[in-house]
Amino acid sequence: HPDKRTIRYAATWLRRGAVVAIPTDTLYVLAADPVNLAAVEEIFRVKGRPESRALPILINSLAQARALSRDLPANFYRLAQACWPGPLTVVVEASNRLPLKVTANTRRIALRWPKNEVVCSLIEELGVPLTGTSANLTGSSTCASAEEVMLQLGDRIPLILDTGEAGELVPSTIVELRGENWCIGREGAIPAEIIQEALEGDDVVPA
Repeated sequence: HPDKRTIRYAATWLRRGAVVAIPTDTLYVLAADPVNLAAVEEIFRVKGRPESRALPILINSLAQARALSRDLPANFYRLAQACWPGPLTVVVEASNRLPLKVTANTRRIALRWPKNEVVCSLIEELGVPLTGTSANLTGSSTCASAEEVMLQLGDRIPLILDTGEAGELVPSTIVELRGENWCIGREGAIPAEIIQEALEGDDVVPA
């Protein structure tokens, strides 16, 4: 279990609109309050990320997924049941709760419920989901340890939570859902067969 004081300390920074690097069950990510537009803009600045790219959102409950999205299809629940918490990102229609910048004006949102105590404790402490874009400069390699994050972003962010290594060095698998249609946007830590099994009987169509 992560130390409660550490979680509270990180939460204090996040409440102020800061961007903090945290471990997940895959790579280190940049966490910020996705409802705070200034914090969202700070992520793009820290990463040098083009604003045409949406920010993934980390959650720790299906209730949060429902609040951040609209018209969740049955396939969403099939995937959630099979793969969450875990290294799966699901892209669905976004609700109006988040700044458009988070969805890069696409009105679609990438949701992930990681199997990681730090993430879930932080979300619980804050009472809001967190952004979960990889903790690296855009175009540079992703980071699996606090040391690697320090080398790339140490002078750009106030806090890096060091809990040793992150989990897998492989990124999460991304599945795009549009109504009952689905496609794999990126095959990562969860193999395509497992996704197909969870959604058994559905045809793959281009997103």
